[in-house]
Amino acid sequence: MAAATRSGVWGLLARSRPQLGWPMSSGAHGEEGSARMWKVLTYFVVLPVAGVSMLNCILKSHEGEHERPEFITYPHLRIRSKPFPWGDGNHTLLHSPHVNPLPTSYEDK
Repeated sequence: MAAATRSGVWGLLARSRPQLGWPMSSGAHGEEGSARMWKVLTYFVVLPVAGVSMLNCILKSHEGEHERPEFITYPHLRIRSKPFPWGDGNHTLLHSPHVNPLPTSYEDK
């Protein structure tokens, strides 16, 4: 009985051994269906998820004006060891005066 069980388990392991490795590879090793699988996943999973995420961002942006958080001076944040190479050297490259504070406070206060 134990020999039959051992040979049955060994037979399952031996049959599954060629399937080990990279089961989600792109088809470079001769598997014909894997390229089709990735194409289907792209069209029916990735693109709808990206579209729903974009719709969520658009709907959230139309909800109204958001309150910005209170400015709290933390010594470890907004450290300027040398000025930025653009503008006056104190503003970041994509600086928004309503959202991004300077080291001392918000600009439009």
